[in-house]
This record gives sequence, C-alpha cells and structure tokens, in this order.
Amino acid sequence: MEKMPYRDELDPAMPAQPIAQPAPVVSSSVTTSDWQQRLPVLASPQVVLRELRLSDAASLFAMLTSEEVARFISPPPSTVEGFERFIAWTHRQRLAGTYVCFAVTLGASDQAIGIFQVRSLEDNFATAEWGFAIGSPYWGRGVFREGARLVLDFAFDVLGVHRLEARAAVRNGRGNAALLKIGAVQEAVLRKSFLRNGEYLDQVLYAIVEDDWRARDDSQWTTMPDRPTVH
Repeated sequence: MEKMPYRDELDPAMPAQPIAQPAPVVSSSVTTSDWQQRLPVLASPQVVLRELRLSDAASLFAMLTSEEVARFISPPPSTVEGFERFIAWTHRQRLAGTYVCFAVTLGASDQAIGIFQVRSLEDNFATAEWGFAIGSPYWGRGVFREGARLVLDFAFDVLGVHRLEARAAVRNGRGNAALLKIGAVQEAVLRKSFLRNGEYLDQVLYAIVEDDWRARDDSQWTTMPDRPTVH
C-alpha cells in the first residue's frame, strides 16, 4: 500500500479531537464485528500490534518521515499534528468498517515504531490491500516478519479476506524481498503507476490468497509460536 489512502492535505487543518476509547477487548477470540468497535491486541514473542492512539503521533512522526522510510510511500504527514489527524482518521475508517491500522510496538515498550494497514477493496473485505511502514532502526530484526504474520492471520481469520494484495515499487528492493519472504506471489508489474517526487514509478503487484495462506509451510515461521495470541 505505497499509495496511502489518507492524504493529510485533504484533511481539515484543525487539531484532532479526542478519541473515545471503548472498553478493551479481553476475550481470547475476536468476532467480525468486534474489530469495528476496537481493534484487538495481537502479540507474538517480539511484536505487539494494537490500536493507534493520539499519543503515538510524535513517535510515528520521528519513525516514518525519514527519507529512507518515506522514499517509496505516499508522503506521510509533515507534522506531529498531521499524524494526530491521520490517527483520528484511522479510527473513523475503522468504525465505518473499511480499514484497519495497527501500531507496531515491541514487547515491554509501548512506543509506536511503525504501522500495518489493511483496507477493503470491495464489500466485506473479500479483496483487500495491505501495507506497512517501520522505522529504519528496527529493520533487519524480524519485526516485519512477526508483525506480518499477525496481520495476515487477522486478515484471513477475522476480516474474512479471500485475496490480499500489496504493491511495492520495483526500486524498493527491501520491500519486495520482505513480501517474497512471507509467501506473497508476484502477479504483475504495473507500469508508471505510482507518482513520487514528480516521477512515475513502476510497481510490482503481489497477492496472497486465502487457500495459499492456509496451506503454507509453517517451517518458515520457526521463530514464532504455532498461533499468535489475540486478546
């Protein structure tokens, strides 16, 4: 999801309003409707994914606006206040049932170091698109790998996704390698499909379909438990 569905310049330039916080989800299972009221917490040995909070704006601004992170995604908000508006927007879209966005955190630290997003491309998430951005200090540490499995299980088991797409600029070697490592299948090259810094870039279209995900060889996930915990 290099072309972000949120555009800060189209959001009203006003302070984000406080976000009402529903009671935490505490059951060990999550139904299709639960996530619209509040995202569950998804946990693996290293990574914890949770709902974004307005207090995450400063850390996301620090992590996601560097040139090495932002060079292959739509321009992120350019201020902390812009990230606050983005976070408020993610909550509105989740309540509408069309989009989810998780903050990426590590174990005992609750600092947001990145995000995973999933948005519906047709009714009821049958086809959806996902994307991710993680602060460069945490690259090469298995954060994407663990977070991706949590998000993929959530997409197929809870959202009911049948086909999950992703796009990565051809020049984005790290992003392409990450998608291939988790079993995404390259389906096409979308020529001149992404405008960044005044230049149209080619993108690779990847997909993971539900049947392939359920038939996967879990030996590639040997550093993780058989099932991530959901609470």
